[in-house]
Amino acid sequence: MRNATLYFHYPCFDGLVSAVLAWEFLEQHDDWNIRDFHPVDYTLRDNWLASELKTPCAVVDFLYHPSAEFWADHHQTSMLTRAAEEDFQRRRGKARLLFDTRARSCASLLFRHFRRSLVDKPHFKEMVAWAEKIDSAAYSSVEEAILGDAAALRISRTLSIEDESGAEYPQFLLRQLRDHDLNYVADLSEVKYREDRVRRNILNGLQSVKAKLHVEPGDVAVFDARPEGDQVISRYAPYYFVPNARYSIAVVRSPESIRITAMRNPWRRFRSIPLGRAFARFGGGGHQRVGAVQLPAAHRNRVHNVVQSLLAEMRRPAR
Repeated sequence: MRNATLYFHYPCFDGLVSAVLAWEFLEQHDDWNIRDFHPVDYTLRDNWLASELKTPCAVVDFLYHPSAEFWADHHQTSMLTRAAEEDFQRRRGKARLLFDTRARSCASLLFRHFRRSLVDKPHFKEMVAWAEKIDSAAYSSVEEAILGDAAALRISRTLSIEDESGAEYPQFLLRQLRDHDLNYVADLSEVKYREDRVRRNILNGLQSVKAKLHVEPGDVAVFDARPEGDQVISRYAPYYFVPNARYSIAVVRSPESIRITAMRNPWRRFRSIPLGRAFARFGGGGHQRVGAVQLPAAHRNRVHNVVQSLLAEMRRPAR
């Protein structure tokens, strides 16, 4: 059995579930022993390919890296360079590399390939269904998206809390989700405490969005806010107040960084511009219908250019 490391996208429910599936498969069927778990996010994008990963390793729901023996992702922006894409094409028949931009979640991509090897954990099927729903924003309403009571949504909301312990909470969730169903995990005291706190902070955050929200030509709801205290800004908040907007652009500032997120209204039917690719130009990424970039706080002068570029694309007639 080989000691190995697992890198997974976080804070992201799909990344969490993908890590659980990969962990189970690799240990039960490929003779791996996952000793280290590393949550990663897009703040690492610029230096990702140059970074030295602990090997052997698996990377799920995140950017392609040549050192990964096992890799799975579904983002349009997974290949950071032409050289990375060529390396993927060269290795794809020799290593376990899964890539499908049509997949609605990384978890569903993994489950499609390995479900026969995961029959001993029947609760995985529900986890994958929720990962797909959350990652593709297939909510029945904006109220469900922001404050839904389903166990998966309660767990997902807790990921927004940044703990001083770093990877301790995501590792706790990985261990619990590997062996228990969503309802069991959502009712654990460690999760309930965080979810109660996040729910209050989301309600406070809605008021901050309401005060800053305006609608640009092209039916694009835009806000630029700096959360106060522990306020949590939901990316769906614009549609809570402007349900008929076609797109939203959210600028959320903190002392350390500025996060810009854009999404197509999931409750309106029209073809979205490729938002993930639009953000790739600025060092971010995402899917067809949602994208984001995180800038250092010192780069605040770039925010206007990013927002105006997105607005220009959103206003163009559909092709």
